[in-house]
Amino acid sequence: MKAIVFETPGSPSVLKLQDIPAPTIQTETEVLVRLRAAGLNPIDTKLRSRGTFYPEKSPHVLGCDGAGVVEALGDAVQSVQVGDEVFFCNGGLGGSIGTYAEFAVVDERFLAIKPAALSFAEAAGAPLVLITAWESLYDRGRLQAGQVLSKKVLILAGAGGVGHVAIQLASLQGAEVCTTVSSQAKAEICSSLGADSVILYKNTDVVDQVLTWTQGQGVDLAFDTVGGESFYQIIPAVKIYGDLVTILEPDPALGNLKTARMRNLRISLELMLTPMLQGLVEEQQQQAKILQQCARLCDRNLLKIHVSQTFPLEQAQAAHELLETGSVTGKIVLEIVGD
Repeated sequence: MKAIVFETPGSPSVLKLQDIPAPTIQTETEVLVRLRAAGLNPIDTKLRSRGTFYPEKSPHVLGCDGAGVVEALGDAVQSVQVGDEVFFCNGGLGGSIGTYAEFAVVDERFLAIKPAALSFAEAAGAPLVLITAWESLYDRGRLQAGQVLSKKVLILAGAGGVGHVAIQLASLQGAEVCTTVSSQAKAEICSSLGADSVILYKNTDVVDQVLTWTQGQGVDLAFDTVGGESFYQIIPAVKIYGDLVTILEPDPALGNLKTARMRNLRISLELMLTPMLQGLVEEQQQQAKILQQCARLCDRNLLKIHVSQTFPLEQAQAAHELLETGSVTGKIVLEIVGD
């Protein structure tokens, strides 16, 4: 099969289109998927530039997110049939073949049926960001429907991959959503997805704007998808006893937690890759259930996936170069056309 591979870490130029053996079903619960699209995520560029979690295995095929059609089944598979359209987040960390390829093998427990409302490209761009936003807001941030008072939520970088679905998931729970963007075009995207307030962070003080929006109280939940100094800068914008969730590791060289401690904030770290990295089957099954619930929301037109650009598989280098500019809205996807 054709796949994008690399042998040594480096710039996007290390990514090469090659013919490699297709993966085969090894256990009775595995499914062979003919991939139609693969979603790009920042973890892909980090692994490409620094090396995978399994450097002894080579060549490496990146890509956690995929969407395609079931091609073959293990003997005990019951949840899907040949011909079913599926999407998933699995592999691509170096331990097994990722989705920058024509085929992938996935355990049926980690698959979800693709939403009929989404194209293969949209479905491939969805899994990692949906699971990340869901776990961050609902599990870490304790956001749920039916709360007595509507919660106010701040989402950094609302036009990004994680941010644009986080706006929608927060709104679906009845929250009022404020988000930050770098341009008016991105502001319009966020407003169309349900953001109640959009802050152009280059033109104003984010904390001041959030405090004005919340009548000086601060938000109940802040969701940091940016990291770096931004994590520390938004601490004063979170209400006392509020929640601050980040998907990046805080750098102690860039700030301190004194204000967070004085405000009694609950700080949570989110890494949706933990189940894959630790081999936690039950948790991976739970993530597949999140995708199943999101699929239903997509098919009810309550949740959209914004794909800003697609590339053919052989142009993975260009796709990585674009992703690394840091200015992408929504998701970038590789489209895969097989024989």
